[in-house]
Amino acid sequence: MSKRFLVFSFCLLFSFQGFSQTEKVQYLPDFDKKLYHFGFYLGINQNDYKIDLQPSSFLNADIRVSPTTGFNVGLIADLRLHKNINLRFEPGLISNSKTITFNHLTEARDNIREVGSTYLHLPLVFKFSTNRYNNIRPYLLAGISYDYNFSSNEKNPDDNFSGEFRLKSSNFMYELGIGMDFYLYFFKFSPSIRGVFALNNEIVNDNPSNGPSPWTSPVDFLGTRGFFINFTFE
Repeated sequence: MSKRFLVFSFCLLFSFQGFSQTEKVQYLPDFDKKLYHFGFYLGINQNDYKIDLQPSSFLNADIRVSPTTGFNVGLIADLRLHKNINLRFEPGLISNSKTITFNHLTEARDNIREVGSTYLHLPLVFKFSTNRYNNIRPYLLAGISYDYNFSSNEKNPDDNFSGEFRLKSSNFMYELGIGMDFYLYFFKFSPSIRGVFALNNEIVNDNPSNGPSPWTSPVDFLGTRGFFINFTFE
Protein backbone atom coordinates (compact mmCIF):
# COMPACT_ATOMS: atom_id res chain seq x y z
CA MET A 1 0.00 0.00 0.00
CA SER A 2 2.76 2.47 0.94
CA LYS A 3 4.69 1.90 -2.32
CA ARG A 4 1.60 2.41 -4.47
CA PHE A 5 0.69 5.50 -2.48
CA LEU A 6 4.18 6.98 -2.96
CA VAL A 7 4.23 6.31 -6.72
CA PHE A 8 0.78 7.86 -7.09
CA SER A 9 1.88 10.91 -5.10
CA PHE A 10 4.95 11.55 -7.24
CA CYS A 11 3.02 11.12 -10.48
CA LEU A 12 0.33 13.51 -9.34
CA LEU A 13 2.87 16.07 -8.14
CA PHE A 14 4.82 16.14 -11.38
CA SER A 15 1.64 16.38 -13.39
CA PHE A 16 1.08 19.66 -11.58
CA GLN A 17 4.55 20.80 -12.58
CA GLY A 18 3.39 20.95 -16.16
CA PHE A 19 0.17 22.72 -15.33
CA SER A 20 0.05 26.35 -16.49
CA GLN A 21 -2.28 29.22 -15.65
CA THR A 22 -2.95 32.54 -17.25
CA GLU A 23 -1.39 35.45 -15.41
CA LYS A 24 -3.52 36.78 -12.59
CA VAL A 25 -3.21 38.84 -9.41
CA GLN A 26 -1.26 36.97 -6.72
CA TYR A 27 -2.90 36.86 -3.31
CA LEU A 28 -0.72 36.83 -0.17
CA PRO A 29 2.49 37.46 -2.16
CA ASP A 30 4.70 37.55 0.96
CA PHE A 31 3.11 34.64 2.84
CA ASP A 32 5.89 32.16 2.08
CA LYS A 33 8.62 34.59 3.16
CA LYS A 34 7.62 34.29 6.83
CA LEU A 35 10.05 32.40 9.05
CA TYR A 36 7.14 30.75 10.85
CA HIS A 37 3.37 30.79 10.87
CA PHE A 38 0.44 28.92 12.41
CA GLY A 39 -2.83 27.37 11.33
CA PHE A 40 -5.30 24.58 11.96
CA TYR A 41 -6.80 21.63 10.13
CA LEU A 42 -10.00 19.61 9.98
CA GLY A 43 -10.44 16.31 8.23
CA ILE A 44 -11.61 12.74 7.99
CA ASN A 45 -9.74 9.47 8.24
CA GLN A 46 -10.14 5.77 7.71
CA ASN A 47 -7.71 3.59 9.67
CA ASP A 48 -7.37 -0.10 8.92
CA TYR A 49 -4.99 -2.65 10.44
CA LYS A 50 -2.28 -4.53 8.61
CA ILE A 51 -2.30 -8.03 10.13
CA ASP A 52 0.45 -10.60 9.54
CA LEU A 53 -0.28 -14.10 10.84
CA GLN A 54 2.23 -16.58 12.21
CA PRO A 55 2.17 -20.36 12.70
CA SER A 56 0.07 -21.31 15.71
CA SER A 57 -2.16 -24.06 17.01
CA PHE A 58 -5.05 -22.32 15.20
CA LEU A 59 -4.29 -23.52 11.69
CA ASN A 60 -7.44 -22.04 10.16
CA ALA A 61 -6.93 -18.56 11.65
CA ASP A 62 -8.68 -15.89 9.58
CA ILE A 63 -8.89 -12.31 10.87
CA ARG A 64 -10.62 -9.46 9.03
CA VAL A 65 -10.89 -5.75 9.81
CA SER A 66 -13.79 -3.47 8.83
CA PRO A 67 -12.89 0.21 9.39
CA THR A 68 -15.28 3.14 9.59
CA THR A 69 -14.71 6.80 8.76
CA GLY A 70 -13.52 8.99 11.64
CA PHE A 71 -12.51 12.60 12.08
CA ASN A 72 -9.32 14.51 12.87
CA VAL A 73 -8.70 18.06 14.08
CA GLY A 74 -5.51 19.83 15.06
CA LEU A 75 -3.14 22.79 15.00
CA ILE A 76 -0.15 23.62 12.80
CA ALA A 77 3.18 25.27 13.57
CA ASP A 78 5.23 25.78 10.40
CA LEU A 79 8.94 26.69 10.22
CA ARG A 80 10.48 27.73 6.89
CA LEU A 81 13.85 25.98 6.37
CA HIS A 82 14.26 26.83 2.67
CA LYS A 83 12.13 28.46 0.01
CA ASN A 84 10.86 24.99 -0.92
CA ILE A 85 11.16 23.12 2.40
CA ASN A 86 9.19 23.60 5.61
CA LEU A 87 9.18 21.69 8.89
CA ARG A 88 5.73 21.31 10.45
CA PHE A 89 4.50 20.19 13.85
CA GLU A 90 0.82 19.25 13.65
CA PRO A 91 -0.57 18.12 17.05
CA GLY A 92 -4.15 16.90 16.90
CA LEU A 93 -6.83 14.46 17.95
CA ILE A 94 -7.98 11.49 15.87
CA SER A 95 -11.09 9.42 16.47
CA ASN A 96 -12.20 6.30 14.60
CA SER A 97 -13.50 2.77 15.11
CA LYS A 98 -13.04 -0.68 13.61
CA THR A 99 -14.72 -4.07 13.77
CA ILE A 100 -12.34 -7.04 13.95
CA THR A 101 -13.85 -10.39 12.95
CA PHE A 102 -12.17 -13.66 13.93
CA ASN A 103 -13.69 -15.97 11.34
CA HIS A 104 -12.11 -19.09 12.84
CA LEU A 105 -14.27 -18.65 15.96
CA THR A 106 -17.96 -19.57 15.84
CA GLU A 107 -19.39 -18.14 19.05
CA ALA A 108 -20.90 -14.67 18.53
CA ARG A 109 -19.43 -13.37 21.79
CA ASP A 110 -15.95 -14.49 20.70
CA ASN A 111 -15.63 -13.73 17.00
CA ILE A 112 -16.35 -9.97 17.02
CA ARG A 113 -14.35 -7.22 18.72
CA GLU A 114 -15.38 -3.58 18.40
CA VAL A 115 -12.33 -1.33 18.67
CA GLY A 116 -12.98 2.37 19.21
CA SER A 117 -9.91 4.59 19.37
CA THR A 118 -9.12 8.18 20.25
CA TYR A 119 -5.52 9.23 19.62
CA LEU A 120 -3.32 12.15 20.52
CA HIS A 121 -1.50 12.52 17.19
CA LEU A 122 1.91 14.26 17.22
CA PRO A 123 3.45 14.32 13.73
CA LEU A 124 6.67 16.06 12.70
CA VAL A 125 6.52 16.45 8.94
CA PHE A 126 8.70 17.86 6.19
CA LYS A 127 6.81 19.72 3.47
CA PHE A 128 8.51 19.81 0.05
CA SER A 129 6.88 22.41 -2.19
CA THR A 130 7.31 23.27 -5.84
CA ASN A 131 7.69 26.89 -6.87
CA ARG A 132 4.48 28.86 -6.69
CA TYR A 133 2.30 29.08 -9.82
CA ASN A 134 0.20 32.22 -9.43
CA ASN A 135 -2.14 31.21 -6.58
CA ILE A 136 -1.43 27.48 -6.32
CA ARG A 137 1.51 25.44 -5.07
CA PRO A 138 1.70 21.61 -5.03
CA TYR A 139 3.67 19.83 -2.33
CA LEU A 140 4.74 16.48 -0.89
CA LEU A 141 4.73 15.52 2.79
CA ALA A 142 6.96 13.02 4.59
CA GLY A 143 7.52 12.52 8.29
CA ILE A 144 7.06 10.50 11.45
CA SER A 145 4.53 10.69 14.24
CA TYR A 146 3.90 9.55 17.78
CA ASP A 147 0.35 8.43 18.62
CA TYR A 148 -1.02 7.95 22.12
CA ASN A 149 -4.13 5.76 22.14
CA PHE A 150 -6.40 6.84 24.99
CA SER A 151 -8.66 3.81 24.36
CA SER A 152 -5.98 1.14 24.17
CA ASN A 153 -6.91 -0.96 27.27
CA GLU A 154 -3.19 -1.79 27.55
CA LYS A 155 -3.24 -1.74 31.37
CA ASN A 156 -6.54 -3.57 31.66
CA PRO A 157 -5.98 -6.90 33.47
CA ASP A 158 -8.86 -8.42 31.50
CA ASP A 159 -8.03 -9.74 28.04
CA ASN A 160 -9.93 -11.36 25.17
CA PHE A 161 -10.94 -14.28 27.36
CA SER A 162 -13.00 -11.66 29.23
CA GLY A 163 -14.08 -9.84 26.06
CA GLU A 164 -11.41 -7.09 26.10
CA PHE A 165 -9.23 -6.49 23.04
CA ARG A 166 -6.04 -4.72 24.11
CA LEU A 167 -3.66 -2.49 22.16
CA LYS A 168 -0.49 -0.60 23.05
CA SER A 169 -0.95 2.98 24.17
CA SER A 170 2.23 4.37 22.56
CA ASN A 171 2.82 3.87 18.85
CA PHE A 172 5.04 5.28 16.12
CA MET A 173 4.07 5.89 12.48
CA TYR A 174 5.56 7.14 9.26
CA GLU A 175 3.52 9.38 6.98
CA LEU A 176 3.52 10.22 3.27
CA GLY A 177 1.23 12.68 1.58
CA ILE A 178 0.49 15.08 -1.24
CA GLY A 179 -1.46 18.30 -1.33
CA MET A 180 -2.02 21.69 -2.90
CA ASP A 181 -1.81 25.20 -1.46
CA PHE A 182 -4.43 27.65 -2.69
CA TYR A 183 -3.66 31.29 -1.91
CA LEU A 184 -6.89 33.15 -1.22
CA TYR A 185 -7.48 36.80 -0.40
CA PHE A 186 -7.27 36.47 3.40
CA PHE A 187 -5.72 33.05 4.05
CA LYS A 188 -4.13 29.97 2.49
CA PHE A 189 -6.32 26.88 2.03
CA SER A 190 -4.69 23.47 1.54
CA PRO A 191 -6.46 20.17 0.89
CA SER A 192 -4.22 17.12 1.22
CA ILE A 193 -4.32 13.34 1.37
CA ARG A 194 -1.92 11.44 3.59
CA GLY A 195 -1.09 7.79 4.20
CA VAL A 196 -0.18 6.67 7.74
CA PHE A 197 1.65 3.41 8.47
CA ALA A 198 2.61 1.85 11.83
CA LEU A 199 6.25 1.09 12.59
CA ASN A 200 5.64 -1.03 15.70
CA ASN A 201 3.39 -3.96 16.58
CA GLU A 202 0.33 -2.53 18.37
CA ILE A 203 -1.26 -5.70 19.74
CA VAL A 204 -1.05 -6.72 23.41
CA ASN A 205 -0.98 -10.50 23.75
CA ASP A 206 -3.51 -12.25 25.94
CA ASN A 207 -2.44 -13.69 29.29
CA PRO A 208 -0.54 -16.95 28.58
CA SER A 209 -1.85 -18.46 31.83
CA ASN A 210 -5.18 -18.90 30.05
CA GLY A 211 -3.56 -21.10 27.40
CA PRO A 212 -3.16 -20.40 23.67
CA SER A 213 -5.27 -17.44 22.64
CA PRO A 214 -7.35 -17.75 19.44
CA TRP A 215 -7.33 -13.93 19.25
CA THR A 216 -3.65 -13.03 19.68
CA SER A 217 -1.59 -16.24 19.28
CA PRO A 218 -2.02 -16.31 15.47
CA VAL A 219 -0.98 -12.65 15.13
CA ASP A 220 2.66 -11.88 14.37
CA PHE A 221 2.09 -8.17 13.61
CA LEU A 222 -0.86 -5.81 13.88
CA GLY A 223 -0.31 -2.18 12.93
CA THR A 224 -2.27 0.81 11.74
CA ARG A 225 -2.45 1.65 8.07
CA GLY A 226 -4.83 4.34 6.95
CA PHE A 227 -5.32 7.62 5.20
CA PHE A 228 -6.30 11.14 6.15
CA ILE A 229 -7.99 13.81 4.06
CA ASN A 230 -7.17 17.13 5.69
CA PHE A 231 -8.36 20.66 4.99
CA THR A 232 -5.82 23.17 6.29
CA PHE A 233 -6.30 26.87 6.98
CA GLU A 234 -3.19 29.04 7.48
